[in-house]
Amino acid sequence: MQYRNDKNGDPISLLGYGCMRFTKKGGAIDLDKAEKELLAAIDAGVNYFDTAYIYPGSEVAVGEIFHRNHCREKIKIATKLPQYLITNTAQIEKYFREQLSRLQTDYIDYYLMHMLTDVASWHKLIDLGILDWIKEKKASGAIRNLGFSFHGNSDMFLQILNDYDWDFCQIQYNYLDENTQAGRIGLQAAGKKGIPVIIMEPLRGGKLVDQLPEKAKKHIAENDRHYTPAEWAFRWLWDQPEVTCVLSGMNSLEMVEENCRVASDSSVGMLNEADHRMLNEICEMIREKVKVGCTACRYCMPCPKGVDIPATFQFYNEIFTENKTSARRNYFQVVALRKEKAYASQCVGCGKCESHCPQHISIREELKKADKALLPLHYRIAADVGRWFVMRKS
Repeated sequence: MQYRNDKNGDPISLLGYGCMRFTKKGGAIDLDKAEKELLAAIDAGVNYFDTAYIYPGSEVAVGEIFHRNHCREKIKIATKLPQYLITNTAQIEKYFREQLSRLQTDYIDYYLMHMLTDVASWHKLIDLGILDWIKEKKASGAIRNLGFSFHGNSDMFLQILNDYDWDFCQIQYNYLDENTQAGRIGLQAAGKKGIPVIIMEPLRGGKLVDQLPEKAKKHIAENDRHYTPAEWAFRWLWDQPEVTCVLSGMNSLEMVEENCRVASDSSVGMLNEADHRMLNEICEMIREKVKVGCTACRYCMPCPKGVDIPATFQFYNEIFTENKTSARRNYFQVVALRKEKAYASQCVGCGKCESHCPQHISIREELKKADKALLPLHYRIAADVGRWFVMRKS
């Protein structure tokens, strides 16, 4: 494993473990499986583990696994204050104390203001007195580094970046999103200020791996580098000196092994002009096909009416990146046959999902299109009949 330093000179592994996508078993995190994967990552040199208050069960799982394996001093924990839930000063301390309890620790290595989208959301916290709170926590050692995660445009990112003496930041960035959200402009601005940058969504929720158009997969397979799709995405990021750590939501030992292998031999400047040209061609192939830029981050969930928004968009995109038959079949099996309905047609247009979407997708409008494409009348009838059998059996 290779490392790049934070502002204090402490090493952070090039590969970080994103703890949002642990495998579920019976509706809860499969703790035994997650434990094997986390420990394998630690053995391979990963030391940065990212979770958040709103990732269901994640903080508790991370805390339990690290506590019973006596790993705390070997690793760095990053978690996030749910600033969008804060309405008064007392809640800041309340959420922080709850997170310490969940994580079974008395300090957080990297603490982020979660999902800032504009400078107003940061100033709201300032008005509630968070600067004094941060000062006290850093003085006591309860927080070692203070940062923010961001979803918004580059202009707003720069305003937040320059509004406080941050220790680090976290942005969505990949070869498809080079010029959206904070983008390369934001990445390089942080680099000039000496602020470490943690990367989220390096594979764009799988869209740069298993959800690539067939033409793009073929183009990658024929390239002389013989890199996997995931490897291309990671190497593109680690090629840039401003990138400190790249998070991966690994949920198999195979993923851990492959990603650690790539991180161990990646370096700045490893990609040449032909490599960048090839990735630009892949971007064009993707943009030709994808209809909705959903990354399956699930910030839009839960839907008050039960719609599985990420799954709906996943299979809607498959209509265009794969084919109608397989997309509709997969949607039928994964969504339509559930005991509880999760159809896009259940959307009542409340807009709650859109207010939380980091990609600023017009979810309500896109759900209408997806519903029409995925469940034409004969599929809808078959789905209703299938659901009747499922409920009768249960």
